[in-house]
Amino acid sequence: MELIEDKRIRVILNTIRLLMGNDPVHGWPHVLRVLGLSLRIARKLEENNVKVDYNVLVLAVLLHDIGRGLEDLTRIHHSVLSSRIARRILSLLGYDDDTISRVSEAIETHSYSLNKKPKSIEAMILSDADKIDAMGAIGVARAFMLSGIKGRGISETIRHFHEKLLRLENMLYLEESKNIAKRRRVFLEKFLNELLRDLEESKPSIELIEDVDN
Repeated sequence: MELIEDKRIRVILNTIRLLMGNDPVHGWPHVLRVLGLSLRIARKLEENNVKVDYNVLVLAVLLHDIGRGLEDLTRIHHSVLSSRIARRILSLLGYDDDTISRVSEAIETHSYSLNKKPKSIEAMILSDADKIDAMGAIGVARAFMLSGIKGRGISETIRHFHEKLLRLENMLYLEESKNIAKRRRVFLEKFLNELLRDLEESKPSIELIEDVDN
């Protein structure tokens, strides 16, 4: 792929790896997984004669969470921050205005929580790939890592499953994305059912609780 030979891409790769490497949930490993998913979806689209601008797609994926670490400090949504930072970086690296605008739009519309609808095919791919990475076994692992960071217990994490993770499949735009997500949603449901079963089996009797309270 020609864009990988672009030295500017390598500058961005190294920058993202340095800035986001320590985040266990949204850091460099997450970016790499979203990149892999995005390229897989894009290739499938191309097989069906849908044109994808890989330059815009890869840049958007690499930069889509670059502002996340500043979200709490600035009280600005990380998608908006990431879009603004991406614009600055791409401008400094000499990218043209059209590329910068399209990358910025893709980044700003990728987030589940901001709920902005993507317009371009590249933006839809990023949005879908980012959501898919929150599903399946990886989604479970990320959910509990995030709960550990935020100090949430099991019951709060279960609520997160219902409020977000189990809804993601219905928020995907592209058919290939939905195909990938099906297996991951099944896993989420199975895991949640097993977790609820374990919790039910572990409940102490009411009599025992009352004895302890007294």
